[in-house]
Amino acid sequence: MTFSHKIGLYDVQGPIPVVKNAFIPPDIEEDGLPVALEDAMPLLAFLAPVDTCKDRITAALETLRPTSSWERGAASGQEEDTVLLGGQEEDTVLLGGRGFGTAMSALIDYLSSEYGSTFALARVFAFLSGAPDYGAGLLDTRRFGEQYASKGVDADLALLPEQIPFYRDLAAVAVQAGVCIDIFAVTDEYTDLASLKFLSIESGGSLFLYANTDDSTLPQDIYRLLSRPYAFGCVLRLRTSSDFEPGNSYGHFFPDPQYENVQHIICCDSFATYAYDFDFVHNDGFSRHTDPAVIQIAFQYSVIEPVEETSGNESQLSASYKFCLKRRLRLRTLQYRPARNISEIYDSVDPEVVLHILVHKVILESLDKGVREGRQQVHAWLALLAARYNEALSSDARAPPSSIDVDFSQCPQLQMLPQLVFALLRSPLLRLHEEGVHPDYRIYLQCLFSALEPSSLAKAIYPVLISYSSPDKQAFPRHTLSRAALIMSESPIFLLDAFTNLIVYYSPTADPSIAFPPPRDCEYIILHFVMHVLSIEALVLVYFNLFSVHIPCRSVENND
Repeated sequence: MTFSHKIGLYDVQGPIPVVKNAFIPPDIEEDGLPVALEDAMPLLAFLAPVDTCKDRITAALETLRPTSSWERGAASGQEEDTVLLGGQEEDTVLLGGRGFGTAMSALIDYLSSEYGSTFALARVFAFLSGAPDYGAGLLDTRRFGEQYASKGVDADLALLPEQIPFYRDLAAVAVQAGVCIDIFAVTDEYTDLASLKFLSIESGGSLFLYANTDDSTLPQDIYRLLSRPYAFGCVLRLRTSSDFEPGNSYGHFFPDPQYENVQHIICCDSFATYAYDFDFVHNDGFSRHTDPAVIQIAFQYSVIEPVEETSGNESQLSASYKFCLKRRLRLRTLQYRPARNISEIYDSVDPEVVLHILVHKVILESLDKGVREGRQQVHAWLALLAARYNEALSSDARAPPSSIDVDFSQCPQLQMLPQLVFALLRSPLLRLHEEGVHPDYRIYLQCLFSALEPSSLAKAIYPVLISYSSPDKQAFPRHTLSRAALIMSESPIFLLDAFTNLIVYYSPTADPSIAFPPPRDCEYIILHFVMHVLSIEALVLVYFNLFSVHIPCRSVENND
């Protein structure tokens, strides 16, 4: 399905691909299309199996071309160089050609037509080359070029909120229809992802941003999304014992409008991560009789599984597969012993999980009060942590008198936090607009970081630097991110894992006989990649263990 000033539906089931068009009204206030997509082409005639129609789908893609300005002007009955914007005539302005809002609204209605629940899951990949600039859902990109500093306005605070509620409202419709939407924005122009993001993240999809197609990972990302097993039609609920209760929840889901602590997830795979805060019910915290504290997670979801069938007579049996829809309920009950004192809490800290929660909080703070306020919140949080830690340390006999420990030297679990906070403050997520951070890129990072599990998020913010004495032998598993680490180390090869990028660096003193770039079959790259993937899978199982039904070593009863 294509969109511009019109919607094109491609019929690829016949011998020759045929396109049927439905024109999009230019009026942003007009609701819907003059002709419903179901009337232009029945839904079951539009959808085609890839295995039998692959060649014709490819032939249809080859016919795509940019829409000319003459076609856009003719579609609205206007001259090429004169159009109406906001009811006023302006010269030398071409009518926009991306009727994305109307197209997506029509498509969601199309997929939830009179057939009822036609599909177990409808998943849409939407490709954008710029901001929607035609019809309903039109976005004004001129706000990016405004001089906010001269007006005394914080640019980050002005550009991060959504411009119009159209796409948030459309996301709610998509959730009700069971439609998951992934957005792929391939553009170096301002696209206002702050408004568009709700369509993807609230429907359980992902948001991707690429500056161009030449060196992007777009094909790999599409393959990864399609090849992973996933669950759909999910409902997630969290319950606790009486002394505490769920507070804020974080992740790409849609909160239930009626019930508390219930989230709807249209589509998710085993990498999806959701985080929660907890609040005490009483000011006294846990009562003396609370041991253990209990958390129960209920996760209801659907999967499609193959069912083997045999056909033929006894002498010639052939196996064939059909697919059936299964609805499952996964219950996970966790028990925790409340800490007896603050030292137990400090000793049990996982710095990657703390960073994970902190990033979620600072994203919400930035969207509400701006990036500057988000930076201040991170500073204040670390200062408060250091103050409370030293207050607890002063009552400990191990601490020297009248000393202030700003390095958390008495608590190894906290020592990594200042480095992670510094890296967070230097990341594009919290750098200011005047430092050259594009608002669309910041929104992309917000969507990416809010979906990662703690280990991957820590790599994305504070990359891991590993050294190797040879392509097949590791020298040191983790260096500090400093110039001194490169100079002082005698290792010739370094690997920087920044989650979205893997960088291999050869020092100037490296032996010239070592192949550069490293060969594809060199052991250390393959091993690092495999361990990187395995660590992600293991952490997902530890945090929720929702998808362990396919892993024999994990069972519903074994919750240890």
